[in-house]
Amino acid sequence: MSNRIDGLGEIGASVQRALLERAGRVTARLQERRGLESDLLESDDEYLVVFDAPGAVSTDVQVRYVEGSVRVRLDRFRDYHEGFEMRFPGRGLSLDGRVDLPDDAVVDPDAADATLTDHGTLEVVLPKRED
Repeated sequence: MSNRIDGLGEIGASVQRALLERAGRVTARLQERRGLESDLLESDDEYLVVFDAPGAVSTDVQVRYVEGSVRVRLDRFRDYHEGFEMRFPGRGLSLDGRVDLPDDAVVDPDAADATLTDHGTLEVVLPKRED
């Protein structure tokens, strides 16, 4: 009878691991679909777009200006930790964000600057241009 109970415990642990992994994958997919949180700020001379970019490094980031919008893509990677196994892969690894500038915005995208901050945000500055 003890072998049966041990076997049931192993099955239960296996089911728990599978459920945690599946829940983590669902969480990661939802995060990837939701898009990056962002703010749009305006001064007299420029626009500032701030995206949440947790865990990103500069090589993970792509920033583009396309027809009045700032588009960002983060392709993050998970670090391998020796002696540990992944139980809950809950962080989205491919994240997108988009902010549309006001319809009357005229900017100089070639003079734009993007900075990844130490506190996990990406700041994109777009100077205004007079037409």
